[in-house]
Amino acid sequence: MKGIVFILGLVFTLQSTAQVLNADAFIKLVRNNHPIAKQALIGIRKAEADLLSAKGGFDPLIGMDASRKTFDGKNYYFYTNPEVKIPTWIGADIKAGIENNGGQFLARETTAGQTSYLGIEMPIAKGLLLDKRRATLQQARIYRDMSEQEQLNALNNLLFDAYQIYWQWAGSYQLYNIYSKFVSIAQDRFRLVKIAFENGDRATIDTIEALTQLQQFQLVQNEALLRLTNTTLELSNYLWDEQDSVYLLPPRVVPDTLQFMQYAQLPAENEILQQALTINPSIRSYDFKLNALEVDRRLKQQNLLPTINLKANLLNSGYNVFKGWNSALFQNNYLWGIDVKFPIFLREGRGDYKKSVLKIKETNYELSLKRREVENKVRSYLNETTQLEQQLVIAQSAYKNFQSLLNAEYLRFRNGESSLFLVNTRENKVIETAEKMISLRIKYLKSRYAIDWASGLLR
Repeated sequence: MKGIVFILGLVFTLQSTAQVLNADAFIKLVRNNHPIAKQALIGIRKAEADLLSAKGGFDPLIGMDASRKTFDGKNYYFYTNPEVKIPTWIGADIKAGIENNGGQFLARETTAGQTSYLGIEMPIAKGLLLDKRRATLQQARIYRDMSEQEQLNALNNLLFDAYQIYWQWAGSYQLYNIYSKFVSIAQDRFRLVKIAFENGDRATIDTIEALTQLQQFQLVQNEALLRLTNTTLELSNYLWDEQDSVYLLPPRVVPDTLQFMQYAQLPAENEILQQALTINPSIRSYDFKLNALEVDRRLKQQNLLPTINLKANLLNSGYNVFKGWNSALFQNNYLWGIDVKFPIFLREGRGDYKKSVLKIKETNYELSLKRREVENKVRSYLNETTQLEQQLVIAQSAYKNFQSLLNAEYLRFRNGESSLFLVNTRENKVIETAEKMISLRIKYLKSRYAIDWASGLLR
């Protein structure tokens, strides 16, 4: 931690006009405005629309069957039959209607005049416990919940990529400022050595040595500026405004260098693994998928039963079906029927049921593999983050030592006891160590957020 402070001492102080964009503010912008985040929300709305459509299977229906035939001056027949059909959650359909029929050639089974009826159609075997209509509704509810997990998974991946590029941007910014500081130091040194040469106090080789070091620093500074510019452009890919327009990051906006140098607290392994295996959206999606497959299995199981549909209507003359309600009504005024179908070999039903069972088994295998994959990823990133933190400690100690050697070499050079070559060598070693520390810091921060990403916690 203290070693990073030495690096920060080399970084230019930000101008008063500079604006710091910290990681949390950047992620908030990505979460609110990025097209992928909004697209994931559309997926939820589509699932809700599918649920609404599935509920339409239980909408009451109003229909009317009417026909009339007249020919050669004869009224052959006329039928008028408005009807209301109400589906129920138990699989039965309640029907009520009225009829007004007449004509010279009316069908024998049709009652002439005004009549009314109230009836029910109900399966008593196949479709009694579950039918296509109820299964579709149950699955639509499951898919709506699953779409929420898919949205969280998409957001988890998006935010992880955003964190990755942010820390890359912050590291590029740090490197550029370090190189710029050493360029400034090398310029001052070259100016002083040149003056000393003109006064006869320095040899020509010293001016060449000072100029070469300055040119080397300027070269790496230009390379760092190019990396910083390109990284800033990559960062801008994640920035969108509320009107869905791309937002290009202004040059005055800089990353949070203090947050860049901080260490993150690592979660306990058992705790993070428990979260990864219970609330990870990529795993929870499998749970919902299995629930939907279970509904399909139960529906396919119904296909192994015979089709037995019972139909029964209460009848009455006139438009009041309850007129004269008594025991005689049930003895005389009724219509009933039964529809029975049963495939002899049940090959289609048995094949569909077997396939539904195999799909569940297949998905359970996928879930087991996914759980194992997530568990190993979390452990891997935990180990990587721990090792990177230890490497950072070593690198910081090495940086402090190289910085002390450079300061001592500066003092010897001013006293005429050292050469510019040795000073340059010490400087190069300090810069090399600083580059290593920033590279480790970027890897460390990426690895730390990779733990949350693998656990499905970025949202």
